[in-house]
Amino acid sequence: MSFSTIYDIAGSAMTAQTVRLNTVASNLANADVVSGSEKTGYRAKRPVFSTVMVDLNSPAAGSKVQIDDVVDSDEPLRRRYEPNHPQANGEGYVYYSTVNVVEEMADMMAASRSFETNVDVMSRARSMQQSILRLGKMG
Repeated sequence: MSFSTIYDIAGSAMTAQTVRLNTVASNLANADVVSGSEKTGYRAKRPVFSTVMVDLNSPAAGSKVQIDDVVDSDEPLRRRYEPNHPQANGEGYVYYSTVNVVEEMADMMAASRSFETNVDVMSRARSMQQSILRLGKMG
């Protein structure tokens, strides 16, 4: 596997984790958002990733991460009876977002750790490249 392939694979993973962290940030920012209707309520966002094979017929075969989409959760909004709320509908209900803060924090930690791991992979690949160049100068 070439070093450029390693950089491409780790870079695609870092891009995917950045998208994941951005959706977590958006979700956390809207965790307690209230709406007067189910249609306008905030639904947690989730990135959708897929694997793309690279150089299938080569010994340097690998797979990259591709970002397919960012979709809204299909989980129903939390409905509460709060007739005095300024955004309550005609029946006195408000709709809270589908964001689970604990789940988002766990997702943020996992994405952050994955990003750091890929930074480490790139750093080690660079170190290996530099070692090979030093060997070439010695000979």
